[in-house]
Amino acid sequence: MKGSDEMKVQDFEEQRAEKWRAYDLKMQAIESARDRKLQDVDEVPKMIRERCHELTLARYRMYGETVCEYLNEQVIRGHKLLASNPGSFVEKSLKFVAVEFPQVVRREWRLHLLCWVFFLVPLIGMWISIYHDLNWVRSILGSDGMANMDAMYGKGDEANLDGRDEVGANFMMFSFYVNNNIGIDFQIIAGGILAGVGSLFILLMNGLGIGGAMAYVIEYGDPVKFFSFVSGHSSYELVGMVVAGMAGMRIGLGLLNPGRMTRGRALLESGKKGLPLVYGAFLLTLLAAVVEGFWSAHDFAPSVKYSVGIAGWVALALYFGFAGRRSGAA
Repeated sequence: MKGSDEMKVQDFEEQRAEKWRAYDLKMQAIESARDRKLQDVDEVPKMIRERCHELTLARYRMYGETVCEYLNEQVIRGHKLLASNPGSFVEKSLKFVAVEFPQVVRREWRLHLLCWVFFLVPLIGMWISIYHDLNWVRSILGSDGMANMDAMYGKGDEANLDGRDEVGANFMMFSFYVNNNIGIDFQIIAGGILAGVGSLFILLMNGLGIGGAMAYVIEYGDPVKFFSFVSGHSSYELVGMVVAGMAGMRIGLGLLNPGRMTRGRALLESGKKGLPLVYGAFLLTLLAAVVEGFWSAHDFAPSVKYSVGIAGWVALALYFGFAGRRSGAA
């Protein structure tokens, strides 16, 4: 019986000997490097997870003190390495924007598509409804909403875009947009707690509201004023909203399918998975607020504003399509 156990330990070591040597060489190379950059340890977290799994397995199967101590030392070694190579905040931020965020969005393409559907279908439907029954738009906007549309985008030269005459400087409007739009993102993300249904519902309602506003201005206001104002920031704002919906759905799906975890643990794990989407949504919304506050209401030619708006959509398409591909499979 004892001989059988020894054979199992020997097989366990032989099967993993090559990975252990590679791990040891990787540690030595990074530890001896004078200028240790963050990219030098990109593979280490995965290697540490493998050693943790092996350590757990060795302890469970009682493979002996020697193997367990060796693996434990290797895990500690890896964690110390990461702790001593955290990278600067700027490095981490740039890596997130350039690599990690677009990779996550591509991996979650199904959620991306689902959230766009729940946003665009009601938007387009409300837009079309104006040609059949104005009551749909009235019920969504209400009398106050229609009055606001008339004040900001009505026909004639007296329209006041976004109330800037009353509120004041560009920075004040930027602060307002940050507070308002990030608040909407928070609502969408928090809606994920309701098994994702809340996130989809808020996206749907925003689609109805934006579609109703567009339809009303096209029919009764000045479309040039409206579209020249929203064109510059629309790409970042709407994509940020959809990404927030993806984060909410990721939380909701974790609750719907917790596997062997408790609901609380599933919520925590799904929240971790959705965190890059949360950060990305807020970055996009912040960028939208910058453009909206400092560009959108200025009196540039409509053709210039449309060009900037189109450039924004193209830039985001290229970013999510190609950024970070050399750094991973996603």
